[in-house]
Amino acid sequence: MAEVWRFWCLLLTIVVALVFVAPGTPTHPARWKKVLAKKVSQLMDWTKKDRVIRMSDTMFYHFVLDAPKNYSVIVMLTALHEFNSCVMCKGAAEEFQILANSYQGPGAFTTKVFFAMVDYDESPEVFEALQVTSVPSFFHFSAQWKFTTDDIYNLRGSDIVADQMAEWVAERTHVSVRIRQPTNYHGLLKLGILLALTGGLGYFLKWNRKSISCRILCEVLTLCFVIVMTSGQMWTYIRGEPYVQRDPRTGHKHYISKFSQAQFAAETFIISLFNMCVTLGVVLLDKAATSTMNIIKRKMMCLAGMCLVAIFFSWLLSLFRFKVTDYPYRFLWD
Repeated sequence: MAEVWRFWCLLLTIVVALVFVAPGTPTHPARWKKVLAKKVSQLMDWTKKDRVIRMSDTMFYHFVLDAPKNYSVIVMLTALHEFNSCVMCKGAAEEFQILANSYQGPGAFTTKVFFAMVDYDESPEVFEALQVTSVPSFFHFSAQWKFTTDDIYNLRGSDIVADQMAEWVAERTHVSVRIRQPTNYHGLLKLGILLALTGGLGYFLKWNRKSISCRILCEVLTLCFVIVMTSGQMWTYIRGEPYVQRDPRTGHKHYISKFSQAQFAAETFIISLFNMCVTLGVVLLDKAATSTMNIIKRKMMCLAGMCLVAIFFSWLLSLFRFKVTDYPYRFLWD
């Protein structure tokens, strides 16, 4: 009951602020347009330097609450200083920056939506005026001078993720863009190191055409290519998926995405490892059946192969069931 009362007090405070700030604005049409053009120009200049504008008390009242205004402002209230011990704030700020970069990117620059951040240690008066007692908080201040409960981003039951915030921003502002995750250069760096090592090894060992065309080498390279492609490495590289994702509430890192349409870069390495172990198990089973070694070694190879296939294939199914909860098949365990 106390939370509901606090929420309605916050809503009433914002509405009253909008009502009382608006009358102090110029009423002459020519002056109105001049002031509006100056405000938009200033916001654009700041946005070109940093997609998220750090606002003080004066800037917040003038550019967010004061008229004239024909643009929407998405405001994040936060406390980023370390002594505030806000676990969620840093991760939320990173996702908010990704959101702003996507909306104000080179191919999607808009003057209809601006993104701002107000820090408690820099502008405590804004927090007192809006009666905000918890951070991070996200507000939408529209150009129509209307404020409803939907203009406050609901953090309950959802993580602070740029894609989810983008849906809320698109719903409130009617301006939508595709979220562009920052480019992950780890894959290119690893590929460059691999090529350098391969080239160096070939130079020092003085490989010739006969060794390069060796049947075993071709088989190993083919298996590596198939495992890399089936694990989703290329998909995550094209989509620009992050390596891992940090839980903004607890600060813990998640290496496996819980969504069926998403996959982290670390998750692809886990799947590659499982696929390699299953492949090794199949190779051992084949060698145990066709080899001319003594019976004891063949039995050991057969047992090791069956264990590898059973264990790691079961883990692959468990990982898939984790992402698709209604998947009906399982093996050994969930």
